[in-house]
Amino acid sequence: MSDTARDRRPLAVLLAANVISVTGNMLTAVAVPWFVLQTTGSPARAGLVAFAATLPIVLAALLGGPLIDRLGQTVSSVVSDAVCAAAVGAIPVLHMAGALSYGSLLALVAVSGLFHAPGETAREVLMPRLAARAGTTVARASSGYESAQRGARMLGAPLAGLLISLTGAADALLVDAGTFAASALLIGLGVRGEPAPERPGTPVTGRGYLAELREGYAYLLGARLLLAVVVMVMVTNALDQAWSAVMLPVDAREHLGGATSIGLVTGTFAAAALTGSLLYGVFGHRLPQRGLFIGAFLACGFPKSAVAAFLPGLTPLIAVCAVSGVFAGVLNPIIGTEMVRLVPERLRSRVFGAVTSGVLVAVPLGGLLGGYVVQYAGLRTGMAAVSAVYLLTTLSPLVLPAFRSWDTPAAPAPRVAAPSST
Repeated sequence: MSDTARDRRPLAVLLAANVISVTGNMLTAVAVPWFVLQTTGSPARAGLVAFAATLPIVLAALLGGPLIDRLGQTVSSVVSDAVCAAAVGAIPVLHMAGALSYGSLLALVAVSGLFHAPGETAREVLMPRLAARAGTTVARASSGYESAQRGARMLGAPLAGLLISLTGAADALLVDAGTFAASALLIGLGVRGEPAPERPGTPVTGRGYLAELREGYAYLLGARLLLAVVVMVMVTNALDQAWSAVMLPVDAREHLGGATSIGLVTGTFAAAALTGSLLYGVFGHRLPQRGLFIGAFLACGFPKSAVAAFLPGLTPLIAVCAVSGVFAGVLNPIIGTEMVRLVPERLRSRVFGAVTSGVLVAVPLGGLLGGYVVQYAGLRTGMAAVSAVYLLTTLSPLVLPAFRSWDTPAAPAPRVAAPSST
């Protein structure tokens, strides 16, 4: 293999940029809800901000796959992070100037959300190609990619809690904006040599764009296993959003001692998940993937909200997160490897975009409903409800026929019509 094909630098740059960008996401995830709770005191308003932040992510993921193809993955990632840096940075600047209204906050988090998903999808699509250039397998690269993300969450959450405690949520958001800018620079300068965007000379017409968009969704609907995974993760992501955007911040404010406890809980979970990702890269990919997927989801999902509901206190919550996080760490590498196995490279931007939109489509409702459930039914009731629904969802692969094909050879790709160029 040539030296170019063995070049590991672009993959390393991608992983580093993703670490920085995800660290910024964690700063946002902790600082924005805390900022809202500090300034308004309302769990319902915190849920509404979470809704405003995540609904545009779903819309961008729904529509962005063909656009990533046309712009190219590198350009899409750079533009995404640059816009997120500007939008997030504007929140503390306006706040310090006394010009930040609640409506402005909703608009800025919505802009950040709109550009967030295309950047993440672009980097995910780049990963298999850069893995091949580095001379490593997709399974190992996916494990490394997920480990880098988990490491960023491990660092980002405690850093956010510490920054909020020392300087306030507004200053934490300034650091957040800097992380997005740094990620944009790394990808722009360090990931070169990707193939030219698909059909660069073709004008972006509505009919052609919609045909490409339909192609991605048609493939997803025809791939029963992939569709079943998407629906399952869609539900659990909504529950996770209710937990992380509303329930954990409210619990931290009222019972756990402040924002630092959010960083401890989230950082512990992320550190354990990093361990799980690394273990998967060493030997997890050799195990039966369906059984590993089901067992890991059962162990990582409902226990943390159940413990928070029925065994209040910081110590039990950190203990269960230290165990559950290990199992959470293997899930995304399993799913990512399966996606690469099932989806032809030509369709990955479109199908991965469709998958991203599918797993995120219920997230806005998760944060919104979580806020109202906590405000009107109580924190412990909300946590118990999240735990029960999570358990039922993660038991579903035991009975759904689509999951039985996981460990069998990939079936031929679903036939989809070629997109129109008109």
